[in-house]
Amino acid sequence: MNKMNKILLSVVVVLLLVLIGFVVWKEVAGKPSYAAVYLKTGDLYFGKLVRFPYFGLKQPYLFQVNQNNKDNPLSVQRFKNVFWGPEDYMKINREEVVWYTQLRGDSELAKVFETNPDLVPPAGQQQGQAPQQQAPAPQPTPEPQTKK
Repeated sequence: MNKMNKILLSVVVVLLLVLIGFVVWKEVAGKPSYAAVYLKTGDLYFGKLVRFPYFGLKQPYLFQVNQNNKDNPLSVQRFKNVFWGPEDYMKINREEVVWYTQLRGDSELAKVFETNPDLVPPAGQQQGQAPQQQAPAPQPTPEPQTKK
């Protein structure tokens, strides 16, 4: 093996190790948190922010204002569940982004995405409504019985 081949082989091995290290680091560093992305069009999307190889969202959700529904004027819907059947990934043109931010892990919306990713409504709630946290109904406390 000549000197040039050894150098080339060394470079390929180092690049391969760096690539493997990067993939392992991405997996071990934890799952990505949810982000909100607001576009120039006024659309607000939520999902797991991806910056490489394209800017976009994995598992995107879309935020909607329901002007005809006064009981529930806001809703969040899983993007892949809209009637035209898109994929569960959204590439976003960076030039259309007004702002984006990470959601806190303890935010109610992030908790709903983690516990109910397809936003299946609870019984009695219509599809497409914003998910709501329901508190358990208060239980009546038994009154102490007295002997007569």
